[in-house]
Amino acid sequence: MSQSQIIRIMIADDHPMMREGLRSTLEDERDMKVVAEVANGAEAIEQFGLSNPDVVLMDLQMPRVDGTRAIAAIREQAPQVPIVVLTTYPGDARVTRAMAVGATSYLLKTASSEEIIATIRSAFCGRRHVAPDVLQDVSAHQGMESLSPRELSVLRLASQGMSNREIGTSLHIAEETVKTRMKSILSKLNAHDRTHAVTIAIHRGFLDT
Repeated sequence: MSQSQIIRIMIADDHPMMREGLRSTLEDERDMKVVAEVANGAEAIEQFGLSNPDVVLMDLQMPRVDGTRAIAAIREQAPQVPIVVLTTYPGDARVTRAMAVGATSYLLKTASSEEIIATIRSAFCGRRHVAPDVLQDVSAHQGMESLSPRELSVLRLASQGMSNREIGTSLHIAEETVKTRMKSILSKLNAHDRTHAVTIAIHRGFLDT
């Protein structure tokens, strides 16, 4: 097999054992070579330019710079390079956000080695792949209203246990405005109360854990 046929891969994941396992799995394949391993999004952006990979395998929740921001930055450097998301977290909002900034495929870490390898090869050939269970989650919420940035700012503070008055003080808005936004949040998420809303928002990817 010629050098030109080898798929050069960069792995971005903050868990050393995950990176080690992925590297071992991928380098067992004759047509794959791991050329860089990084532990956060900032390193991914820097190392991408230095290692020049053919495919990027990207986690989403990482320190310093998260995977979504790293994807967007890498896309600015090289719009043609495929980026395969490999993450613990599903959620239609999270998937939509990652794909919108430039991810080409989306897998969960529960995926088999065979699916990860096949997805990398497909990505290298210009094909997209979203895991069936992830796609099902996206389809289930298709057409539902998204939370606005202002609503997200309220819900993010509510997730920290703040009262409406405390949220209003923090955001420099009236308590009644907070109540109005919370009412809209509950309606959009079909939630019973703010605790339920936070749980749904985390599951769907509006809020990170």
